[in-house]
Amino acid sequence: MKVIKESELTKLYYTIGEVADLFKVNASLIRFWEKEFSIIKPKKNKKGNRLFTPKDVVNFNMIYILVKKEGYTLEGAKKALKNKNLKKELSNKSNQNQEIISRLESVKEKLLNLMK
Repeated sequence: MKVIKESELTKLYYTIGEVADLFKVNASLIRFWEKEFSIIKPKKNKKGNRLFTPKDVVNFNMIYILVKKEGYTLEGAKKALKNKNLKKELSNKSNQNQEIISRLESVKEKLLNLMK
C-alpha cells in the first residue's frame, strides 16, 4: 500500500465505512485504533456517527503501514508515531518501492519483447 497524502484526499469528511474500505479492514479495527491512538480524533455528527478528516485518514495510513506492513506492535507504533521523521521515512520508502516496481515492469516488458 502506498502512502496516502492529505492532498490526494478530495472529501472534507470520510465515514468510518469509507475509511475501512480504503484500507480493506473492518470498521471495528478503525474504532479500535481510534481508541488506541490519540492522534485519531474524528468528529461526530448529531447521530454520533464518526466523521474522519483527511488528516485522520493520513494518520490511519501511517498506523496501517506500521502495524500491518512493518509488523510493529501497537506500543511500538505509538512510539514510532512520536518520531517526527516518520512521515518522511514512510514517504521515501514508498517512493523507493514505486521506483523498483517501475524498473521491474520495464525489464519484464523487454524480456517479453525478446520472446516474440
